Amino acid sequence: MVKSAFISVISEKERRGSVEFQVFHFTNKIRRLTSHLEVHKKDYLSQRGLRKILGKRQRLLAYLEKKNGARYKELIGQLGIREAKKKTR
Repeated sequence: MVKSAFISVISEKERRGSVEFQVFHFTNKIRRLTSHLEVHKKDYLSQRGLRKILGKRQRLLAYLEKKNGARYKELIGQLGIREAKKKTR
């Protein structure tokens, strides 16, 4: 997905702070780090950073799903990511 195409979907006032934009930004970082780690397999610091970003994105997606399920479904469809597994407590 092209960055400018997705940003144009988000209205002007909610660009940076919205959950959708943050998830989109984390997804771009995750894809960039994943391609980096395919070349540099022993870069453990980047692996740790990737795990931290994955956790942040997972928490944001859980928040969005709880608050607005329709926006959550639309966002994961646009970004082409899987639904998170439900945690049972």
